[in-house]
Amino acid sequence: MGVAQVSMQGADSGPPMRGRISDGMQKTIPSPRQPLPPVATEHGPGHSSGHSSAPAPGHTGATTRNPTRSTAKHAAIQGRGDRRLYALDGLRLLAAIVVAMHHYIGTWRVDQPGNLIWGRPVSDIMPNWFRISAYGWIGVEIFFVISGFVICMSCWGRTPRQFFTSRVIRLYPAYWFAIVFTTAVVVVLPGVWERKQAREILLNFTMLQSGSGVGNVDLVYWTLWSELRFYLLFMAVVVTGLTYRKVVVFCCLWGAVAMIAPAAGFQVLNLIVNPEGAWYFIAGLALYLMHRFGQDLLLWGIVGMAWLMGQLELGHRIDTVEKVSSWRGSVLIFTVFLLFMVAVALGYTDRIRWKWLVTAGALTYPFYLVHYLAGTAVISRLRDTMDPRLLVVSVITGFLVLSWLIHKFVEAPLARMLKRGLDTSFARLRNASSMS
Repeated sequence: MGVAQVSMQGADSGPPMRGRISDGMQKTIPSPRQPLPPVATEHGPGHSSGHSSAPAPGHTGATTRNPTRSTAKHAAIQGRGDRRLYALDGLRLLAAIVVAMHHYIGTWRVDQPGNLIWGRPVSDIMPNWFRISAYGWIGVEIFFVISGFVICMSCWGRTPRQFFTSRVIRLYPAYWFAIVFTTAVVVVLPGVWERKQAREILLNFTMLQSGSGVGNVDLVYWTLWSELRFYLLFMAVVVTGLTYRKVVVFCCLWGAVAMIAPAAGFQVLNLIVNPEGAWYFIAGLALYLMHRFGQDLLLWGIVGMAWLMGQLELGHRIDTVEKVSSWRGSVLIFTVFLLFMVAVALGYTDRIRWKWLVTAGALTYPFYLVHYLAGTAVISRLRDTMDPRLLVVSVITGFLVLSWLIHKFVEAPLARMLKRGLDTSFARLRNASSMS
């Protein structure tokens, strides 16, 4: 989640059928609109920029009236690509927390009489918190838009091998731990969730269980299946080398097929293009192109189309799964979020450089993976021992601390080991190929 993977479903029931969480820093590139000399970056050796004479998208080639002002503007766009986007780190953690709030006190499930988590409708216990948390599921859509942005950012200038390695070391270490942890909690604290069979738990370690018709150890893992399909599709662009034109064409083709596939009733195509989540990822890709190359009418059009398709998916999700929030409120929240992402893309949040946000971003993915089944099991045991609001805050705080421990003592060491192993394996493949 660095981390997410979408009408999109809540973790309670998985994605509906309609027929259906800090990644690497940017390499510096020159402005595509105006050739610039190489400049030093803050990343040290290996990250200096080159330059290109290719015109920017939409650039007519005409001479500008004020070359100095134009060069300064494009240099500023280029400079934005050199900095870490701290605002996204904070936004990811905020999205994860509101998703957790939704799962604990904002779902249709926890508002039913005699539910196993609270014992009675949560709207009777915390009416105001319930009304607010009922909209927390939108954090998943936020994850997907950010994922499109961050994946495009972290893949620019990378080889397919580097893209594959980065995804493996980012996704699997914390995920493997989460499977073991969640299974253990369900065994120790039974009564709310049933433990999966051993063969199903083992298959979950592949992260491919949804493609095999096997249930997730934790219901929130359904988003990972959406993420994996996005990575698979985007790999086709990474293999050919990322450029502005290729990413724009990819967005347009993916969006077109995502609209056609459900109408055609072609299940295999539906599975591949993920029409429920496609436009959220596409929005993130277009916003990153804005960030890297500057805004233009075509990119605004893609973002606008993503908003239009997204509001439809929000309504579908409310009707089929959530049933606790309004379409108007959901669209308003989604719109505000997209406007904030536009501000990030255009550099208006560049002054946000609080170092603690880096840690916040690192906590997001492990927190998302472990919070749901384990958290609701803990709440069901402690619900009569303290004020319910204090209990929810305490559980979230506890899982944030656990997430820091996972990141420091599980995720980081395992990622280093996996990277060394994969680098060695790919080097052996390269050498074997040259010798054959």
